[in-house]
Amino acid sequence: MRQGIFFIFLLASIVGHTQNPKPFVVPELREWKGTEDSFLISGKTKIVASGEAKKIAGQFSADYKTMFGTKLELKSVGASENTILFIINPDSLKDKGEEAYRIEIGKTIQVTANSTIGLYWATRTLLQMAEQSDQLPCGIIRDYPDYPMRGFMLDAGRKYFSLDYLKTVVKLMSYYKMNTFQVHLNDNGFKQFFNGDWNNTYSAFRLESSTYPGLAAKDGYYGKEEFRQFQIDAIKQGVTIIPEIDAPAHTLAFTHYKPELGSKTYGMDHLDLFNPETYSFLDNLYKEYLEGPEPVFVNKYVHIGTDEYSNKDSVVVEKFRYFTDYYIKYIESFGKKAAMWGALTHAKGNTPVKVKDVLMACWYNGYADPVDMIKEGYDLLSVPDGYLYIVPAAGYYYDYLNIKSLYENWTPAVIGGKVFEEKHPQIKGGMFAVWNDHTGNGISSQDVYHRIFPAMQTLAIKMWDGKNATLPFAEFNRKRLFLSEAPGVNMLGRPARSAKGIVFEIREPKQGKLLHQSLTDIGYNYRVTFDITAGNNPKGTVLFSSDYSVFYVTDPEEGKIGFSRDGYTYRFNYVLQPGKEVKMSIEGTNTATKLFVNDQLVETLAIEINKADVHQKDKRKYVQTLFFPLKMIKKFNGSILNLRVEYLGEK
Repeated sequence: MRQGIFFIFLLASIVGHTQNPKPFVVPELREWKGTEDSFLISGKTKIVASGEAKKIAGQFSADYKTMFGTKLELKSVGASENTILFIINPDSLKDKGEEAYRIEIGKTIQVTANSTIGLYWATRTLLQMAEQSDQLPCGIIRDYPDYPMRGFMLDAGRKYFSLDYLKTVVKLMSYYKMNTFQVHLNDNGFKQFFNGDWNNTYSAFRLESSTYPGLAAKDGYYGKEEFRQFQIDAIKQGVTIIPEIDAPAHTLAFTHYKPELGSKTYGMDHLDLFNPETYSFLDNLYKEYLEGPEPVFVNKYVHIGTDEYSNKDSVVVEKFRYFTDYYIKYIESFGKKAAMWGALTHAKGNTPVKVKDVLMACWYNGYADPVDMIKEGYDLLSVPDGYLYIVPAAGYYYDYLNIKSLYENWTPAVIGGKVFEEKHPQIKGGMFAVWNDHTGNGISSQDVYHRIFPAMQTLAIKMWDGKNATLPFAEFNRKRLFLSEAPGVNMLGRPARSAKGIVFEIREPKQGKLLHQSLTDIGYNYRVTFDITAGNNPKGTVLFSSDYSVFYVTDPEEGKIGFSRDGYTYRFNYVLQPGKEVKMSIEGTNTATKLFVNDQLVETLAIEINKADVHQKDKRKYVQTLFFPLKMIKKFNGSILNLRVEYLGEK
């Protein structure tokens, strides 16, 4: 039996007099009426559903088995005691929107929703409750969001994330009822980090193009068909993908491909708005992804960028406004709706820009004053940079969001310094963002995820119903760690229940064999210890590996102890002596990786100034962290004994 923070419900079922308190789930339940007793989920529990509800019930059954190892039989008829019944009834909570649902827990569990998406969200609630105890408290839940768009944006332009990684983010979002995922498909680094030379400045466009062969970045891109399928699969999990092609700024990838498109006045990361070829290029690019009966961009919204273009003179401002209006209408000509960054205060002028059915992300009030944008008639997403921008290891905005301040003070009705009425009809929701501004700074995809997770949990509450966060922050922050990332997902590398202490020990680990099925990497904060005797090994010999990283006996360049992940290789100033047994320990946090030999610290690889920037005014950080790989011990010349993995817990 799973034990957790719901031990009070077990006591209630015995005493029989206590009204069950509200269960802890994320986002917090809108309405709860507790009764007495509890419902035990076991292998004898049956699931009953028919029609469209059966698809959702089947997903719940599969996810339950993934999480808890127990298969719950799915039937079309036969509701009785110890069953979970799923029903779609459009009139059940019709005044609360399509995402609303109702769960009544008694001798049976009856789940009712207006639509399949409401029913799906109800299954996320049940799974989170079941994570904490298999005794579900009896009572009635009515749950529904205040804001229809609850989102996250990932800058995949400056840092490549695999499609599997994006799929994992979708699973995380889905588990916490976050339903809008914007993928920023193109961007570039800052030229001051590349000797002031646009030609050498990093840039990338991440989507395969047949119209412009070679446009997609060589260090990683998404195939058109797989990206289309990714969007379709995300919809099944309640998540809508919004693809973003950012223009006319942030476009160095396009001008690297076709230099004549670059602005000689404002820089090669700006398209020349006065060059007709700019429009021909973008028209053809968008057309490739939007035309036909099965377009690459599947969903309703396509994001056209339009942020941070120069406003030095009125002529370019008017042309920027023309460009914005042109691409809103061009997107709409394919039956889609346009989303864009707010820039029309920054680019204030006379050229009209279409308003109706356009979604504007308000990120900085100096670029788009939300009061003015609402008066003009735009629908808004609240994305205030001073609250919701993560820029890993950059030294500005946030490395990790201030989740305490957000939990206590922010809702989507807060845009910069402006506070609007809750559930304002033109504020459709909110979105937080990860911007990977400092290309080449060593940050890993797992490090980015480590920043996403606490923000996702916190903002899921604030975007569902920002005024309903009833727990003190300290209690919320403690309890949220008892919840997993999603069924079958553990990118954070946490042991079961996040329990501190020894995770596992193996006296004689086998080379060339899978080491650990469920914990393929150990996340922060950890200690991995083993005794090793190495023979002569060629450079690049791997000791530990996972899908994300490798740990070397001899790194590829200098033959030292080291590791690689995300295209970066790091090494400690230590070489194993052939035939000599040593005790080795590696400790990892989100700021450093330490190597100990025979209990003596050899070296700390910390976050430091990037060596490439030492002699210039602007400097990047260089991140030298590691989620330790534990999927396999590879074959090497030597032996390893007494492997011990310890989880030291969040700090």
